[in-house]
Amino acid sequence: MASGYSAKEEDGHHSGAPGPAGSAAARSRKPDNTAFKQQRLPAWQPILTAGTVLPAFFIIGLLFIPIGIGLYVTSNNIRELQIDYTGTEPSSPCFECSQNYSWNMTRSCACSVPFSLDQPFESNVFMYYGLSNFYQNHRRYVKSRDDSQLNGNLKSLKDPSKECEPYRMNDGLPIAPCGAIANSLFNDTLELFYNEPNGTKTQIPLLKKGIAWWTDKHVKFRNPTGDNANLTAIFQGTTKPINWQKPVYELDTDAENNGFINEDLIVWMRTAALPTFRKLYRIIEKRGSASPTLPRGNYTLEIIYNYPVRSFEGRKRMILSTISWMGGKNPFLGIAYITVGSICFFLGVVLLIIHHKYGSRSNSADLPH
Repeated sequence: MASGYSAKEEDGHHSGAPGPAGSAAARSRKPDNTAFKQQRLPAWQPILTAGTVLPAFFIIGLLFIPIGIGLYVTSNNIRELQIDYTGTEPSSPCFECSQNYSWNMTRSCACSVPFSLDQPFESNVFMYYGLSNFYQNHRRYVKSRDDSQLNGNLKSLKDPSKECEPYRMNDGLPIAPCGAIANSLFNDTLELFYNEPNGTKTQIPLLKKGIAWWTDKHVKFRNPTGDNANLTAIFQGTTKPINWQKPVYELDTDAENNGFINEDLIVWMRTAALPTFRKLYRIIEKRGSASPTLPRGNYTLEIIYNYPVRSFEGRKRMILSTISWMGGKNPFLGIAYITVGSICFFLGVVLLIIHHKYGSRSNSADLPH
């Protein structure tokens, strides 16, 4: 008996002549006969065998372990020193400042923290300030800025963005720069002194330029009209942020580091992703090859304590660090590579033993008798 099957009927075409409504219904119920809609696209499904899995585990292990050792050794060769000067402990030299200082105080509080270096710091040394329990990643905090104003737009200077509220206007005048990020600018002053054996103190020169990204300094941040020499007149009709001690056009005596292009301001405006972070404060350049940048010995950190952190239970610290080709001190990357490489190598050995012990048995079971 002949079958009534035809390819056209499989594709949704019938030899009969149903009405227009019937043919439309048949076509709508079945996808088109294409490779994509009928799931006939070519695909590759790897077959995992001992010959492919074992070499992969051993290669990953043999590559990752030496890379991890190299990264870990490089990280350990980086010199780093952290000095906590929050002053929450009664024995801390900055205890009085931390207890009595608050925002908008007219007088400054000074304290000094002595420390020593057991090993010299070679090459350039980078000085950072660090804050803990400060959430710069809060959504409203991150949005509280006016990039158009920071880029020198005159209209935004006089009429800042609504995103800056409640730090947009003060006493009827626009705030420059506006927003919560600029209002909370870190304003402690840190100075470093080397204590000579004869008892005198030598101040370590600190570079305050070159700490910001080039694109931030020359592209994202600009003074209005591009005139850096007459900022007092340009910013007339604006007021300083509420928590600042002085207006933006008095941040520095250097015209190339004043106003919106002040590098301390630029560094602070690049918000951190985690509540514990560090930001570059100054650079100590190596002066000659004969002597280290910071020789071993006794030092004093002089602090003008302007930044209160008790309100959010934060901590402040100063960090001195050298760098390498991989950046700052970060042992985690090396440890991660060593851990992943060791696990892969261990799994490779275990699977090799299992394959050697049971592989021949399974192969013999597949042979026909």
